[in-house]
Amino acid sequence: MTRMTSRERILAAIEHREVDRVPVDLGGSIMTGISVFALPALREALGLSPTVPKAYELYQMLGEVEPDVVDALGVDVLPVEPTRLFFNIPRTDYKRWTHPGGLEMLVPGLFTVERDETGTLYLHESGDPDKPVVARMPAGGFYFDMVKSQSLSLDYTPPDLSELEPGYLAPIDEETLNSLVDRATALRPTGKALFLGAWLDLGPPAVGNTPDWLCVLAGDRTYVKELFELRIAGQISRFRQLHEALGESIDIIGVDGYDYGTQRATLFSPEIFEFAYLPFYSAVIGWIHEHTTWKTWKHTCGAVADLIPMFIEAGLDCINPVQISAHGMDAASLKERFGDAVTFWGGGIDTQHTLPFGSPEEVYDEVSRLIATFGRGGGFVFNTVHNIQANSPAENLEAMIRALRDAG
Repeated sequence: MTRMTSRERILAAIEHREVDRVPVDLGGSIMTGISVFALPALREALGLSPTVPKAYELYQMLGEVEPDVVDALGVDVLPVEPTRLFFNIPRTDYKRWTHPGGLEMLVPGLFTVERDETGTLYLHESGDPDKPVVARMPAGGFYFDMVKSQSLSLDYTPPDLSELEPGYLAPIDEETLNSLVDRATALRPTGKALFLGAWLDLGPPAVGNTPDWLCVLAGDRTYVKELFELRIAGQISRFRQLHEALGESIDIIGVDGYDYGTQRATLFSPEIFEFAYLPFYSAVIGWIHEHTTWKTWKHTCGAVADLIPMFIEAGLDCINPVQISAHGMDAASLKERFGDAVTFWGGGIDTQHTLPFGSPEEVYDEVSRLIATFGRGGGFVFNTVHNIQANSPAENLEAMIRALRDAG
């Protein structure tokens, strides 16, 4: 068939139409990227000359996928993301920094860390040492952990809705909107599909820390219902802002990146999801489909097969990362049950086990098998299961690339 542009290829796959080859994403979002520590190995696998990698997202320490990598790998998606992603540190004025493990990289100018006697690194809000510590990287680590208690508070009382309303209904600031417009305008002529990673306080509500919120979800339906209704109003308002600013200059919108699964099960019952989350996603995704041409995309790790029918009911176009190693997430079963109704964006290889720890032969075989499974009849964008991890060897990355070219 006629060779497609990247944008045509992605949209055709999402619409379950025939494509000239399997579309590829690497670096289109902060959920589909690569650790800055693995970028040198990827460049080696692609036969590209070494560079100083750029850590553009500091929480997960993701590396910026350079244009020559995009070209060599045949990447079809480019990111449109806010200047500030985490810790209120803008991605500007890059400088050189050497990780304790020895890798020299580029980091944003305000990135500053403290190191204690154990080798743990501490990062402050806005990179300002006079502000609170917001993240830490243990000795030998490759990414930061948020500094936030996850202990259950037995006396936790959720905030009154009147306290939350100003923040929930607040608009996206003009600086952020302008930066997104500038980015989309600059990238549109490339012919790539543009992914708006709108990590702008979008997504369903939550109060307290994770265990507190799970208790509120299970124990106070009246509060939860009213909280979600308030959040819906704020979210639709923000999506309206984004559409007014961007129009049809983007193709895919990441509605949020919240995880609803563990390795073995969902975080809460499907019944709770149906009561609280399904109306939220139906309203938000419904508004997007009614008022824009954007395709909708949702990230959730874990064993979420029981939730996929409700995401489909809500109108979701693409689900990511398709964690095939989690309970009930067998690739063949997912494709058979849901392959006609949703696009699997991910699931191309297990990044927990096979890619970092398997043999090149095992990597090649797994990628080939998963492309054959998910790619049948469209509805598949190749990406690894979440971000490529720091310890992924060059020979395994080369095997993944070879299988992608042979099978895709």
